[in-house]
Amino acid sequence: MLELYGHLFSSYTWKPLIALYANGTEFTFREIGAGFDDSNAVVHAAHPAGKFPVMTDGETSVIEATAIIEYLAVHHPGPAPLIPADPAEAVRARMLDRVFDNYLQGNFQRIVGAYLSNTDVGDTPVVGEPNLAEVEAGAAGLRRAYAWLEHWLADNALPRHVSLVTCAAAPALFYADWCDPIPADCPRLIALRAELLALPEVARCVDDARPWREYFPPGAPDRD
Repeated sequence: MLELYGHLFSSYTWKPLIALYANGTEFTFREIGAGFDDSNAVVHAAHPAGKFPVMTDGETSVIEATAIIEYLAVHHPGPAPLIPADPAEAVRARMLDRVFDNYLQGNFQRIVGAYLSNTDVGDTPVVGEPNLAEVEAGAAGLRRAYAWLEHWLADNALPRHVSLVTCAAAPALFYADWCDPIPADCPRLIALRAELLALPEVARCVDDARPWREYFPPGAPDRD
């Protein structure tokens, strides 16, 4: 039985969750955090930095969200084409996965990090005064990535859903737009975000994460 260790409010946990839901793959979700000592121990043992998500498949452990999706495509395939069969299309899918992870997730998490102090109360982050320079740097990075994606979408189409790209794009666009809204001059990207949020697999992730919205450091908007 597959076991996925992560947190339902985590954008990187959403990536493999979307893939698992799309293919109807049987798995057990193991929450990490305060009070989940056994799950925390598995993550800290499996990952060199103690980060999640982590997936176990019997004696096999797989770390990093993208690698988990690659593993599922090979060992637990289903109707959703997680990795395109055409090698050239697969290269493009992996390229876009990196764009969404590095330049959307990376920059919105830079903004989130700017709101968190270096001290915790138990496992609950303490929100302090944000480092405004970091907030602006993260927002500037997001705006540049938005513009690049809008230009790319003008001449290219994504692989059909649900693929590695879907799994990367949905959580990245969901949370990035919370931190610095996609501007009106990126209508293709705005439409893509709406399209992704309408997918049942993505909507399930959004709904399951609702109980933690109040903990979003910059403040969760009253939408989505």
